[in-house]
Amino acid sequence: MLDPILLSRAAIFSSLLTLLSIGLTLTYLTTKVPNFAHGAYAAVGAYVILTAVKVWQGNTYHYLFFAFLVGGTIALAQYLLAFRPLIRRGATTVGLMITTLAMEFIILSALNIYADYLSKVLKIKSRYFLFSAYDLNIAGMRGLLIVSPTLTAVTVLSLYVLLTKTRFGIAMRAAIEDSSLASTMGIDVNRVYAFSWFISGGLGALSGALLPLWWPGYPEMGSEFIVSVFAASTVGGVYNLYGAVLGGYLVGLAEVLGTSYMASWLGPWVIPYRPLVPLVAIIVTLLLAPNGILGVNWRGIFSRKSSRSQAKSESA
Repeated sequence: MLDPILLSRAAIFSSLLTLLSIGLTLTYLTTKVPNFAHGAYAAVGAYVILTAVKVWQGNTYHYLFFAFLVGGTIALAQYLLAFRPLIRRGATTVGLMITTLAMEFIILSALNIYADYLSKVLKIKSRYFLFSAYDLNIAGMRGLLIVSPTLTAVTVLSLYVLLTKTRFGIAMRAAIEDSSLASTMGIDVNRVYAFSWFISGGLGALSGALLPLWWPGYPEMGSEFIVSVFAASTVGGVYNLYGAVLGGYLVGLAEVLGTSYMASWLGPWVIPYRPLVPLVAIIVTLLLAPNGILGVNWRGIFSRKSSRSQAKSESA
């Protein structure tokens, strides 16, 4: 029988992982470069909530939108100050990847400085802080169990409406498909890319703002989740936002439920090897379906199978 507590943990982790993977996929769709600094946005969101709760004496949920704005602003600054100038100068993909790593170290350094300030000057526990005691109780359930899937659903629905029902969304899709052609048609590609990066950073910080309600917060927390985020985007398909949703839940459930059940069968020594789950997911996906699950032509596969079975039945 499934443990309700384990299921709730899996649902929370999968939802927050999905928010992160959607943001990562957005930046990859625009610049075609994996953003290794994306995990740092989550840590930024966590420290926004730490400040809100411990310094401003506020409620975690009241400052979620503020965390979104802070994370989005940092990601936007990264694009405007680093990525766009380098792209204009013809920087290679490798060079841009190294830039994202440098940005991650800059953000982590700033967070560590801020954490030291909080602990030494304001006497606030600024590392491995946990706010589960500050969570809401909704109908006998943890508020995070309801808020995290709801936020994910609202995000997916909002992006769907934006990309399919608005002129800016259609322009955004055109810029993602072919930036040169979109530019000749009068679309401001830089504006579209800047907006995408802002949303990406905002979603990363939003996910990170909720993490301390379930997971201890510290400056490097986002960096430890980045492998899972990349796995989610890879499994679903890095060229598909909806694939990020599918991959987020598949990888999240596999990490939590898979590790737990293997520990129950083989022993608790399995638990420290949980980080291997997303790595295995990346390797298997790249070997079997390099474009992700939603990048596979499933209709063609099933039609070929049906035609083969029909041919066998006719020959028999």
